[in-house]
Amino acid sequence: MFSKTCEYGIKAVIYIAVQSHKGNRVSLKSIAKEINSPEAFTAKILQQLVKNELIGSVKGPNGGFEIERERMPEIRLSQIVSALDGDSVFKGCGLGLKDCSEAHPCPVHHKFKKIRTDLRNMLENTTLLELSRGLEKGLTFLKV
Repeated sequence: MFSKTCEYGIKAVIYIAVQSHKGNRVSLKSIAKEINSPEAFTAKILQQLVKNELIGSVKGPNGGFEIERERMPEIRLSQIVSALDGDSVFKGCGLGLKDCSEAHPCPVHHKFKKIRTDLRNMLENTTLLELSRGLEKGLTFLKV
């Protein structure tokens, strides 16, 4: 459903949030290891997230990536998805057709339209704080 970039980005932001909640900044190396992602690929994803002001980056010996605690309830999963994948998940055809619309629907158009609406609602109503709390409590996991 999401691109590999977006999957890694969501995992990275959740991991950074958990560490930031504990007062820690995290290195690129530890993020890549924690989410099972290649370092160079992770670096590009993190740059995009910094550019979109979803995470912060501090340079230097005590540097790393962080998220301000007070922003965690405000950051929505939809913001992360939009920053990395754009809005294609909300507009794309369920079968990947270029021209799929109400006037020219694919065979799954009308059923997929409801799924897209439900997905949008879930992404817009899920906060970073909520996702990071599940990880902190051991109820959810970033890797197997």
